[in-house]
Amino acid sequence: MADITKLRNIGISAHIDSGKTTLTERILYYTNRIIAVHEVRGKDGVGATMDSMELEKERGITISSAATYCEWDDHQINIIDTPGHVDFTIEVERSLRVLDSSILVLCAVGGVQSQSITVDRQMNRYKVPKIAFINKCDRSGADPFRVTDQLREKLNHNAVLMQIPMGLESDLAGLIDLVKMKAIFFEGEFGDNVRESDIPAEFTDKAVSMREEMLDIVSMFSDELMEAILEENVTEEMIHNAVRIGTLSRELTPVYIGSAYKNVGVQPLLSAIINYLPSPVEVENIALDMDENEKEVVLSSSSDAPTVALAFKPEVTPYGQLTYLRIYQGCIEKGSALVNTRSKKKVKVGRLVRMHSDQMEDITKAEAGDIVALFGIDCFSGDTFTDGSFSYSMTSIFVPEPVISLSIKPRDNKSENNMGKAIHRFVREDPTFRSFVDTESNETIISGMGELHLEVYVERMRREFDADVETGMPQVAYREAVSKRADFDYIHKKQTGGSGQYGRVEGFMEPSDDGIYEFVNKIKGGVIPTEYIPSVDKGFQSCFKKGALIGFPVLGMKITINDGSYHAVDSSDKAFAAAAIGAFRQAYMKTAPVILEPIMKVSVESPTEYQGNVMASINQRRGMILSTTEDGVFTSVDAEVPLSEMFGYATTLRSLTQGKAEFTMEFSKYSKVPVSVADSLKKELLEKSKK
Repeated sequence: MADITKLRNIGISAHIDSGKTTLTERILYYTNRIIAVHEVRGKDGVGATMDSMELEKERGITISSAATYCEWDDHQINIIDTPGHVDFTIEVERSLRVLDSSILVLCAVGGVQSQSITVDRQMNRYKVPKIAFINKCDRSGADPFRVTDQLREKLNHNAVLMQIPMGLESDLAGLIDLVKMKAIFFEGEFGDNVRESDIPAEFTDKAVSMREEMLDIVSMFSDELMEAILEENVTEEMIHNAVRIGTLSRELTPVYIGSAYKNVGVQPLLSAIINYLPSPVEVENIALDMDENEKEVVLSSSSDAPTVALAFKPEVTPYGQLTYLRIYQGCIEKGSALVNTRSKKKVKVGRLVRMHSDQMEDITKAEAGDIVALFGIDCFSGDTFTDGSFSYSMTSIFVPEPVISLSIKPRDNKSENNMGKAIHRFVREDPTFRSFVDTESNETIISGMGELHLEVYVERMRREFDADVETGMPQVAYREAVSKRADFDYIHKKQTGGSGQYGRVEGFMEPSDDGIYEFVNKIKGGVIPTEYIPSVDKGFQSCFKKGALIGFPVLGMKITINDGSYHAVDSSDKAFAAAAIGAFRQAYMKTAPVILEPIMKVSVESPTEYQGNVMASINQRRGMILSTTEDGVFTSVDAEVPLSEMFGYATTLRSLTQGKAEFTMEFSKYSKVPVSVADSLKKELLEKSKK
């Protein structure tokens, strides 16, 4: 890339089934990256370019984010197509971490849906400027004006329509550009021929009033435009400049409309990406200087500066690890050396590639702002690479905690080896996928973000690794917490010839205010020497992995130590850590511990006629309905439901609504379980321990 200002790094994010992958397919077609269009769940058996995994083609969903690049109007655009399903939220998270801007795709019928809200929150977390694209304007019930209002009300965006449709639903004929004040028609089999003409008479009044509304909002970002409106000599360039200023400051969201499937509105969206979204130079990227106590350093986006790159996605292939990298400053050349800031290991760049979905194109050099991939480099998601002249680290990616677990076991010896390889690979690739062996039952447990998440990984084990496995009942990630204060005074004493072990700790444990662990040292007069205090802290923390009530991790506790004693010879770090463990066991059951369960935020969208059935099904599952929104034919119900009650809900919902409803859920919080549920969990554990 000769000119970094002509580079755009964009992500395409949205709720499930809003048309992200179809939109990416059309973008690749119009920019001549592909010569034929294929559909998601295509009848021709090919499937969309960006859904390269067999499972993605079968299910018609995106599971893994895929990168590609294309050119439009002399600009290079790097694109990452991300999944919409909340179970694969880490893919969106790590993609947005390295992108400079994003397109928020919304369905013209569904509008701002539950996952749209989650994706928007992720964009805000990484301060990503965005353009909204209201897709599926050809569908029955489409209303881009209502969706724009929802953007303002539900997401608090300063949304402004840059286009209006000529007709809607099956009558969608084209668009009116409110900047040029021209009608745009998309002709040819795949809308290749874009024709501009005067606005038809029946749409003139609407176009004039909507342009006035657009200018009113946009002029707030440009004094020059405001004066020009008063003098009535507004130019297209003035509008573009004002919209760009508003978009880059994240105080304005330009809204484009169309139908990717019907080939309407994609080319103007590409022009908007070039006109309004930032180049890498216009985005402030901050690294932490590890040699200067994590002091913040602003990176320069210059190819001549020392190299800083972030590995945001490792993918293990049969030929070695493929690592996706975003270069923030400097350049990477084939054969050059890089240093991993975390491990301090020096690695040589053997093969440097640019990705086009699952295809690789070899390159010899990549510069600042680029998104590329390296072959054969051993690292983890979130590792920073430099040229070794300094020790910079990029801030890490937010990783949500898994909420659901499954026991998994191989059917034969061959499958056991293959299952081990599969789990090792998946854990490296996906930070939200975890695996461990339960010490009591000796079962392998896998944990993830939801039923679909684990289902996909189990299916991938069978297909990609030939591991014939069977799964046990889903296990909810319960937690334990203390409910009242309890004192402890514990002496750890051991004498086995030679120097023994001695440590005494006294204090109390109580619930913490904000649900996180807090360790308070109130030791006075050196009754426990300062050097042993961290060992006491570590001893207590080691007990949190498994509570004594039902054997699940302990959440939120404040532990205060205020007294103790030591022995000049026998005391050691090991002795005080053991004393802390003994003190924890002594006092824990006196705190009247309670069981907490994960509560999920559930959003159900169904035709209004089934609203009663949907609400009843949520109530039966100990759910609490938070709100219901009715948009004519569709009703959206938001509720909080315990995860343990949500297993198999997809099947129940389908039968209640003749398959017309869909739901999404994401983790919300931990909450105390009712007494009856707590009793049955304890009973279950007792029976398990007897086996």
